[in-house]
Amino acid sequence: MKDWSKAVKRRKNDLILIFAALLLAAALWGALAVFRSEGAYALVTVNGEEYGRYALDKDTQQSIISGEHSNLLAISEGGARISEADCPDKLCVNQGEIRYSGQSIICLPHKVVVEIVGGERSNIDAVVR
Repeated sequence: MKDWSKAVKRRKNDLILIFAALLLAAALWGALAVFRSEGAYALVTVNGEEYGRYALDKDTQQSIISGEHSNLLAISEGGARISEADCPDKLCVNQGEIRYSGQSIICLPHKVVVEIVGGERSNIDAVVR
C-alpha cells in the first residue's frame, strides 16, 4: 500500500511542476507580446560596417553586395527577410521574416547582419483570431 501512495504523490508533484512550468511560459510569452515594439527600419551591416538603413513601411527589395557575395533583402508589409542568398547553407533565407525591434538575421558566411531598429511600442493589447 505504501508503494501506491508514493506513486500517487510523485505523480501529483510531477503535475504541479508541469503546470508551474506552463504557467511561467505563458507569463513570459504574454510579457513579450505586450512589451515588444514594431521596428521603424532595418539596419544592414556588412563586416561590421553600416551598409544601409531601409524603412519597414515601404515595400522594397535591396541587393546587399559584399565582395563576390550577394544577399537580397525583401521588405514588405512591415517586415524584412533575406529572400535570396548565394551562401552554401542558406540559414539566413530559412530564418524567415523579422519585424520587431531587436530581432536580427545573420548571414555568417557573408558577414551580413540585418537588425530591426527603432519604432514605437505597439498600442495593441492583444490579437484575437
